[in-house]
Amino acid sequence: MAPPLPLAEASIRLRGRPGRPRKTDAEKKQAAEERRARTIERLADTPQRLFDLRAAAVYLGRVSPWTLRDLEAGGVLPRVRVPLPGGGELRKVLFDRADLDRLIELWKETAR
Repeated sequence: MAPPLPLAEASIRLRGRPGRPRKTDAEKKQAAEERRARTIERLADTPQRLFDLRAAAVYLGRVSPWTLRDLEAGGVLPRVRVPLPGGGELRKVLFDRADLDRLIELWKETAR
């Protein structure tokens, strides 16, 4: 048997699709679940007052972050605006836990 050519192994390896390997749908779904689980853990471990968009969505029972954006745009849920030096404000969307709790109470009252 003849010895393999010097670049034969590399040639075989490079015959696949170019670029980095892509995740399958199952791997994407698993990664999303792990992110949600980490967010829930973080919420349970720290008694924080302000929530970012994703954490607020989880706090409200895994509603869509887009639902929160719609509630904020409609004036139902106030957003915490953090001022910056020079007159600007932080672009990060933050919600107060007390406002989220009030929203839950409002939902409970309207459901009766």
